[in-house]
Amino acid sequence: MKQLIRLMVNGEDEELFIEPWWDLAFVLRDVLGLTGTKVGCGTGDCGACTVLIDGKAVRSCLFLATKAEGKDITTIEGLNKNGELHQLQKAFIDHWAVQCGYCTPGMILAAKALLDENPNPTEEEVRLAMMGNLCRCTGYVKIVEAIMATRDKMREY
Repeated sequence: MKQLIRLMVNGEDEELFIEPWWDLAFVLRDVLGLTGTKVGCGTGDCGACTVLIDGKAVRSCLFLATKAEGKDITTIEGLNKNGELHQLQKAFIDHWAVQCGYCTPGMILAAKALLDENPNPTEEEVRLAMMGNLCRCTGYVKIVEAIMATRDKMREY
C-alpha cells in the first residue's frame, strides 16, 4: 500500500505516494525524473547512485525512500545553480576525468561530501574517500587530479 512522504530534493519540496520498499534511487530516477543518479550494481558496491543526504555521501540504491523523509537530499542536478556548473563539475571536465560519464555523478557527489567535510584533504585522503566509487573507463588519476584542483581553487577564496 502506497504511503505519502515529503522529501526535500535539491531545495524543492516533493510530496509523493510511494511503496514502502522503494529505494531512493528508484524514487529519484523513476518517480521524480532525476536521471543523473545512476544505478550500476544495485548492491551499493559501485557508488554510481551516490547522492548527498544531509551533506553525507549515501548509496541511494540501498537507502529506503521512506527513511529520507525530513532530510536534505542533493543529486547531481542540484549542484547546478542558475545554469552554472559547480566547480567540481567544471574540474572533472577540465581535467578529462570523464569518459562514459556513468560513474561521474556519484564521483562528483562523493568528492563534494569530502571537500565539504575536509576542505584541505591530502591526495591520500582523496583516494581513500573515493575508494567506494568505481570507474571502468577513466581510471582514477584524472579524477583525483580534478578533486585536488578543486581543493586548490577553494583555497583561493
